[in-house]
Amino acid sequence: MDVVSNKSDTKSPATVTNKIETKVAVRSYISGAAFTSSSSETLQLFNPANGRESILMPVGSDLDAIEAVASAKKAFEYGLWPSLSKATRQSLLHSFANLIEKHALDLDRLDAEDMGKPIGLPFGNASSAASLLRYSIDAMESITGDAYNSDKSCLIAQQLVPRGVVAAVVPWNFPTLSAMTKVAPALVAGNCVVLKPSEQSPQSASRLAELATEAGIPPGVLNVVQGQGNIVARALGLHNDVNMIAFTGSTSVGKLMLQYAGQSNMKVAHVECGGKSPQMVFADCHDLDVVADSIVELILLNQGQLCITGSRVIVEQKIELELIEKIIQRFRKVSPGDPLDPSTTYGPMASLQHMQKVLGCIEAGAKTANLMYGGQRLDFNNGFFVEPTLFGNVSVEDPLFQDEVFGPVLTITRFRTLDEAIEVANATAYGLAAYAWTTNLNTGMRLSTEVQAGMVTVNASTPTGEGSEAISTEPYGLSGVGTEFGIAGLASYSRAQVRWFNHG
Repeated sequence: MDVVSNKSDTKSPATVTNKIETKVAVRSYISGAAFTSSSSETLQLFNPANGRESILMPVGSDLDAIEAVASAKKAFEYGLWPSLSKATRQSLLHSFANLIEKHALDLDRLDAEDMGKPIGLPFGNASSAASLLRYSIDAMESITGDAYNSDKSCLIAQQLVPRGVVAAVVPWNFPTLSAMTKVAPALVAGNCVVLKPSEQSPQSASRLAELATEAGIPPGVLNVVQGQGNIVARALGLHNDVNMIAFTGSTSVGKLMLQYAGQSNMKVAHVECGGKSPQMVFADCHDLDVVADSIVELILLNQGQLCITGSRVIVEQKIELELIEKIIQRFRKVSPGDPLDPSTTYGPMASLQHMQKVLGCIEAGAKTANLMYGGQRLDFNNGFFVEPTLFGNVSVEDPLFQDEVFGPVLTITRFRTLDEAIEVANATAYGLAAYAWTTNLNTGMRLSTEVQAGMVTVNASTPTGEGSEAISTEPYGLSGVGTEFGIAGLASYSRAQVRWFNHG
């Protein structure tokens, strides 16, 4: 997932201009009000569905980040938020969730305009963000402290307390939901937040901050600072008054966040990064049509711009050709559409820059593997659309197999034995998710034990719907550090504090 974009030329999806504009469409939101950047530079964004100029936003500055952190710190140390009763804080957050639900279609529209996520796509929409916030509020009731005594003359109490200022740096692929995956647990745990959305999808973040104020959440509790990642996110990562950095994005930027944490105040850093998830298909799967449906549905979800998408199909040799034929049949039925049309299921890449990256991966892959379907830019309304693409006979050494493309690109790699399937599945540096298709209980148990991934799902696609946010996951390798979602993920936004009383 891309978070940081460098300054680029006029053909880029986000072009920097030195012209001082009379109106910037998107602004930061600090201390309960819209905030004008100290930088006069702006980014020109483009609508990915038609390639036309859309909105302007600030490039941002270190001073903007400093202002936002100061607001959050003041709200945490001297404001109402930490002194409110838990019941009052929960009531305000429920009001916030209700407003997100009420304005869900508007938030979905902003995300569709910014990065092309189809407005009719239920996965990762604004209603899901409201559901996640409600779950976090309720789940906090399950997180309690402990009391111990070593003798009659002492009392030891251990409780979880908020960390303080949390900087949330989030990606562009599911803008509203991605923001709430950090904001919800941070606020529920009693922290104050500085949210830095991607410069490719800024609009919904500012709207969320407005809704928080409308819900009665005090000024400074939720701040949004807009701008380029290599300016604003860096400043947040290095800021000594930020107590925790919660990041989702590319592995390369995730490593930078870990470095920034070490270079500054050794703040806690959670980094959820890239993935290269396998779809392991065995000849004894219950229904190859169901398998093909699930594989295609997941790789086309948000045009493959999903960190847990199953982009590596690892298939038993005896059913390889049959599965390939079924996947191609389904790819042929795909047609692009306007992401603002509720009937659209396949939209554009998030930006011209990202489309060019995906097409570059395909072009390079065609030299080393068998391009079996797709691989071209789709001619639709001048938008940034890419055909669903399938590569066959992909070796484990191929960059197509190893590197996250983050687009609608599937690779096929065959295996003959269970041991070989496990070896191939584990042959990347990533470990976010994995999917297995088998009716053999022993095979499923071995895969769930030996495949290195934070989530191994047997005979099903990724969990969706209410309740899925209760699952806690922790990635392997270059997919990141830290626990997301569930009780464990919620608790990670707090720190353990011991109070020891000696008396007698």
